[in-house]
Amino acid sequence: MVLARLLSFLVAFTFGTSSLAQITSPISAGLLPPEVGRVTNLPVSRYVSLKAKKANVRRGPGLSYRIDWVFQRRNMPLQITAEYGHWRRVVDRDGEGGWVHYVLLSGARTVIVNEDSLSLRAKPSGTAPVRAELEHNVIAWLGDCQTTWCKLTAGGYTGWAHKAAIWGDG
Repeated sequence: MVLARLLSFLVAFTFGTSSLAQITSPISAGLLPPEVGRVTNLPVSRYVSLKAKKANVRRGPGLSYRIDWVFQRRNMPLQITAEYGHWRRVVDRDGEGGWVHYVLLSGARTVIVNEDSLSLRAKPSGTAPVRAELEHNVIAWLGDCQTTWCKLTAGGYTGWAHKAAIWGDG
């Protein structure tokens, strides 16, 4: 069934598409599932947080690989981009990363503030009252998200913030 759909997609793409706006990938067309990890069966591109206060970031998936640097911020949001055994390749918001042992990661979702000042609002609206202001690089716990707003908790305050102002909500 999936093979037939993929074949019809390729035929339509090859012969029936006249503009780039009509082109869709097999995944976005629902023909193929998104890539999942062989180890966890979870989507390979997913967000997690750093459980430990310090985590060695290695060049490859194993203790024999060189440590390139050390993440030193507990609860920092990270994006998993690959899996290999007990190791996860992760990147931070700057695209820097490497391989980290899975026990150093948590499924608890956090985000980091990308703007100089971010207003947490009582409701997902630009006119709602401001409950708190978060500074650049503050880490907040991620709650529910809507199209352009996410509910965050930081420093004992909970409120809504624009998705564009945070990293880790994908």
